[in-house]
Amino acid sequence: MSDWQKIVAQIANNVEEHFDSLKLHLRQRLGIGPVHILPYLGHGTRQMLYLRGRAVADYDVVAAEDNDSIWDNLLNMYRRFNSHEIPFARIQAHFGDHQAEVTANEEGFFEVRLALDTPISSEQIWHEIELELVEYDHQDSYQTTGRVIVPPDNAEFGVISDLDDTVIQTDVLHWLRMARNTFLHNSRTRLPFAGVAEFYRALQQGTQGSYNPIYYVSNSPWNLYDLMVDFFEVRGIPLGAMFLTDLGLTADHLIREDPLKHKLNSIKTLLNTHPHMPFILIGDSGEKDPEIYLRVVLDHPGRISAVYIRDVSETVRDQ
Repeated sequence: MSDWQKIVAQIANNVEEHFDSLKLHLRQRLGIGPVHILPYLGHGTRQMLYLRGRAVADYDVVAAEDNDSIWDNLLNMYRRFNSHEIPFARIQAHFGDHQAEVTANEEGFFEVRLALDTPISSEQIWHEIELELVEYDHQDSYQTTGRVIVPPDNAEFGVISDLDDTVIQTDVLHWLRMARNTFLHNSRTRLPFAGVAEFYRALQQGTQGSYNPIYYVSNSPWNLYDLMVDFFEVRGIPLGAMFLTDLGLTADHLIREDPLKHKLNSIKTLLNTHPHMPFILIGDSGEKDPEIYLRVVLDHPGRISAVYIRDVSETVRDQ
């Protein structure tokens, strides 16, 4: 980011922080809206658990139905992006005898990291972490449960996959089509690519019938997280930990995180978390996945077993 972009980002960030502070103060004064913790599917090992989430108020996204109108979908999308984050909220996490307290950032996002004294069972894949939002405007504490995926010891490999135009049809290369797919549809009317569910289930099962974990690394914003999870469940696509992006303004970036940097850092995190696990990378030709994956292969020799790229160009298939 250039110097002038950093200055603009800093000014915009200061304005947004001031505006968010005023909104929060008004909500606290008027007692508007219940508070929520939105936990995102996390990941980990038998010794370490990682769980992200967001603290928000007035979260009123409605579950999608098959007969929802375009206006229903537009309204729900507005609710997703018109988020009322709770900056610097305090979150307590509990897993068995372990607990941790974290503070959310200015956008309400937080990450829990739990180091375990005793390794957890390798037979259980998904583990639950209890979350509690404490000391907010003298309201009763809010509690919910997040889930973390921990691959078994006999996993053959891990899968790192993009989402848009790899799993779900988005048309990122065409703004009007992308806007139509994103804003006028819902989790029940969005379409996967043919054979995706069967392919990903086969990868998850592997050749030995073991459980191979799948991780989704995408430049889609966290605002679409609930839509993605519901879409996966409706279409029978295996769930996995998600690494999405923040659309908020900060002093370091305008609008959202750098797409290339986000994907590279997320993949590096997974490779470092599971140093002895080989990985398969799946993406498409529309958002620099080939370039990103090539860099991963070169920077981490011997760690990537295969790379699959879906060609989304409308011209003659690339050679």
